[in-house]
Order: sequence, then structure tokens, then C-alpha cells
Amino acid sequence: MAQYVFHPAATRGFADHGWLKSYQTFSFAGYYNPQRINFGALRVLNDDIVSGGGGFGEHPHDNMEIISIPLEGELKHRDSMENAAVIKPGEIQVMSAGTGIYHTEFNKDKNKAVKFLQIWLYPNKRNVQPRYNQINIDNNIKNVLHQILSPDPMDEGVWIHQDAWFHKGDITAGNTVDYQIKKEGNGVYVFVISGSLIVDDHQLDTRDGLGVWDTRNITITASADAVVLLMDVPMEVDF
Repeated sequence: MAQYVFHPAATRGFADHGWLKSYQTFSFAGYYNPQRINFGALRVLNDDIVSGGGGFGEHPHDNMEIISIPLEGELKHRDSMENAAVIKPGEIQVMSAGTGIYHTEFNKDKNKAVKFLQIWLYPNKRNVQPRYNQINIDNNIKNVLHQILSPDPMDEGVWIHQDAWFHKGDITAGNTVDYQIKKEGNGVYVFVISGSLIVDDHQLDTRDGLGVWDTRNITITASADAVVLLMDVPMEVDF
């Protein structure tokens, strides 16, 4: 029988650093909730707002798969692998931190805030060679769940060192899409970027999250125009 965990947007952690406002679905930095450490391999889901001209100074990561999905504005990136790029809405960025990287992220615009999702997954391999990738995922076809991440370098979207699949969809009110979890032992975390959805009879609104496991299928119906992110991840991790 399917199992569910519901995380209303208003129950997330929150940090206000002036230049950064961060809403945290799972325990992170100063926010700690023993019931909200992770959802399987999904360790961090931060909904970040970086004010004009603000940014993260150089800082390290290791042994984590890090995904950034911009929602508004443009974010400048630079790292110790000599990558320098700007990521913007309609794109996805991924880094395998592996043996260790340093990077910085700054709002390119001094007057307009950047909004982006920062997502961390535990990897299935430790101490891999660090890597970076960034692609365009913009797709105007509505009422379809578009794959934007997988474990296969030859598959659609970016790839990571984990048996995980991400899909993003723009679902118009009244339409229904079905999703089949990709691998036995995985669950799916549904995050509503905007709008309202019903997932297996559970009502979700903007920035709500719902974890589902012990099933192979879920049904999603938009009760209002909605943009949704699905994160299909292993429920058991050895890390």
C-alpha cells in the first residue's frame, strides 16, 4: 500500500540572511527537524531567493550530487574546475562534488532577485571525479512530464551518480498525467513550483511537497494551472 508524507509549504524551515532568504524542506544549516532529515536519497531541497548583487562566496562540497534549477533571474557560477557560466530559467545545472570542489554563485543582476531551487542528492558512488554540466530544459509542450535528469549519460536531461530521475511538467487546470516510478525501491517526491495539484487524492498548493513510496504509480491532476517537479529517488541509501 502506498505511503505518503506531506510537507506543507508553511512548515518548511526559513533563514533570512538579508541577501539570502531560504526556505528549507529538509534540515539544513540552522534548521533542524529530526522528522525532516531527508526523503531517501533526497537530502536537500532549498527554495532560495538571492537579492540583487548578493551571492554565495567560495565554499566547498564533496560526495554530493548538486542540482540547481533557476526559476527567476540569472545566477553566475564559477568553480575550481574552471567552469564559469550563467544559469537562467529554462536551464538545469548539475555538479558531482565527488572528491571535492569549490564554487561561488552570485546574482548577475544588482537590482532583481534570483529565485532558484537548490537540490542535493546522496550519490551511489563516493569520491568520483568532480564534474559539471548545464543544459537547456525549456519545453513548451504542456500536460507532459518532461525528463530533465537521470542516471544515464545517454538519456534525456542531465545525469548524476544516483538511480534518480527528475521530471518537470506544466499541467493546465483539469488535466491529468500519470507517473510510473522508474525503479523498484524508489519513491517520488512531488514539489509544486506553482499552482495547485491533486496527487492520489492529496491536495497540494504552491511550494507544498508530497513524498510517495511503496507504490509504482501516482496520478496527478491539476486543480489550477500548475508547474510541478517530480524527484524519483532510492528510498534506501548507504552513505
